Amino acid sequence: MAVITGGARLVRVSAVLLSSLVALSLTAGVAGAEAQTSGSVLAAAKSAIGKQTGVHLVVTSSSSPTLVGEDIHGDLGKTSGVESISEGSDTVMIKVIPTYAYLSGDSAGLTKILGMTSAEAKVVGKHWVAVKAGTSQYADLKSSLTISSVTSVLPAAKGTQLYSPASQAKSLYTLKWHTAATSSTPALDNTLTISAVGATLPVKETTTAAGGGKQVVALSKWGEPILVNAPAAGSTIPLSKVTG
Repeated sequence: MAVITGGARLVRVSAVLLSSLVALSLTAGVAGAEAQTSGSVLAAAKSAIGKQTGVHLVVTSSSSPTLVGEDIHGDLGKTSGVESISEGSDTVMIKVIPTYAYLSGDSAGLTKILGMTSAEAKVVGKHWVAVKAGTSQYADLKSSLTISSVTSVLPAAKGTQLYSPASQAKSLYTLKWHTAATSSTPALDNTLTISAVGATLPVKETTTAAGGGKQVVALSKWGEPILVNAPAAGSTIPLSKVTG
């Protein structure tokens, strides 16, 4: 079904947009930076992210023969999250709360970004598609729009280089790694900066694709409370009515 495909695509989008963006360390000051390794940083990262209640995410990507220009704004929490995605003038919004996930967008956004058919997008119209918790479609969407999605995409320690800050004035760790090309994605060079003072959480990741295309991920407001409101009941339509 198209919405399942769309949900799976969102997971891939999050993986591409967030992949390897959080090779970071737990609370470690500059004084102890020399003792850090990529392995210790990554091990600490999983624990650090798991303690966060929320994060604000902004992603901008340029178009190229291998990448579609896309902008994403999201707020990811422990059990709830909201994300808006735009490709040119095509837009969609996704919300997740513990009981439901909701999808909405313009006709082009529903088809091009979420993968619905034209007929399904017409049924949706201006409604929010309601996806009930306990379904595979809900699980796909929740895995993309909550804090757990960040911990699941940490890169392997092998091949990741950690550069400690030269002084406290610089106050940033830098991690770099290369992702080999696959049959569906180009080779990627990744650079991530994270705070080396206080809570060592990610600040910005830049990904450059072979053949052109650049993507920047900015993470801020770590620990912010995330409150996502469900759409009004009269504005929703069950997923079963869309997919038939």
